[in-house]
Amino acid sequence: MAERGVKVDHATLNRWVVKFAPLIAARAHARKRPTATSWRMDETYIKVKGKWTYLYRAVDRDGQALDSLLSERRDLSAARRVFKRAIGTNGVPDRIVIDKSGANLAGLQAVNVILKFTGNGRTIEVRQVKYLNNILEQDCCGLRALEESNGDFEVS
Repeated sequence: MAERGVKVDHATLNRWVVKFAPLIAARAHARKRPTATSWRMDETYIKVKGKWTYLYRAVDRDGQALDSLLSERRDLSAARRVFKRAIGTNGVPDRIVIDKSGANLAGLQAVNVILKFTGNGRTIEVRQVKYLNNILEQDCCGLRALEESNGDFEVS
C-alpha cells in the first residue's frame, strides 16, 4: 500500500483480516476438490527451528493433502487430533491406511468410538499395510529438498 502512496494504520489491516479472512476461507472451501474415500496417514520426525517434532500428514489415495499437524509427541492425542481435523473438513472416509504405529491405531479406534456413539452409523476401516502408504513414504523426498534449502528445517 505504501508503494501506491496510501498510508494505512496497522489496526486497519488487522480489522481487514478479521473481516475478510472468513469470507476468503468460505470461498476456498467452496472451490475445494472432493476427496477420495480412501486415505493414507503417516508421521515423520523432523527438526523445526532446532527442535525435533513429529509431522503428521493425511492425504487421500490420489495424493491430495487433507491435513497436517506438528506435534511434540507421537501419542494418542496427537493422532486423534489430526484425524478429527481431517474428518471435520473432508468428511468421513471409508478406510484409512496407516503404518504399524500404535498411537495411530489407538487414535483411529477412538475416532471410531466417537462415530459409533454420535449415530453416524458407519465406522472407518483401518488397514495397516506398509506398501499402500508409499504415497506418503515417497513424499519425504520433498521434505528433504526443503531441508537442504533452509537450515531451520531438518528431516530424520
